[in-house]
Amino acid sequence: MTGMLVSLIIAYLAGSVPTAVWVGKWFYNVDVRNAGSGNAGATNTIRVLGVKAGIPVLIIDVLKGYFAVWAVQPIMTLTDSGEASPLLMIGAAAAAVIGHTLPVFAGFRGGKGVATLLGVGLGLFPAAAWVAVALFTTLIVIFRYVSLASIVAGITFPLVVFFVFPSPHWTFDLLAVFVALFIPFTHRKNIVRLLNGTESKVHFRKRDSQK
Repeated sequence: MTGMLVSLIIAYLAGSVPTAVWVGKWFYNVDVRNAGSGNAGATNTIRVLGVKAGIPVLIIDVLKGYFAVWAVQPIMTLTDSGEASPLLMIGAAAAAVIGHTLPVFAGFRGGKGVATLLGVGLGLFPAAAWVAVALFTTLIVIFRYVSLASIVAGITFPLVVFFVFPSPHWTFDLLAVFVALFIPFTHRKNIVRLLNGTESKVHFRKRDSQK
């Protein structure tokens, strides 16, 4: 029980690291939640502060999810709690995503969890996750809508898990389905803007000097 609780707490705290908020405030004196889309994630960081700020945010947010699921077994071993069950791995993954969307270190105002979910995917479904990355990247290049690329990649992800790269346990399949539901849910406003033709496209350019 100790190992389980510690794993879930650490996963949540790792997810709660508000990378976009801290990078914006520490290096640019800007709270990205008060600019652009108001989202504390890599996309809005790129939109508001530029690629130089956004890429580190993206990398760290991905690593948060990866670390959350990777750390479970070492924690279980250190606490003499036995082997990490697939269900506990799923719990840690969920805790990290919740931490990212509701971060305790940033007033519970976080991002949408896409990058952290990618990190979880790389930890639990590496092959399927890389397929999702390839699809996401292709859609970004073609359409330049991050929201569209995220939604399509998320919806496609369980299909890849079910039919191309099967997961090692049925609980992982549930997580794949959760991804397909969670990402469109967190992008509800983006979907409305896409349908209305008012969604912003991403421009991978340097931040303007006056910002």
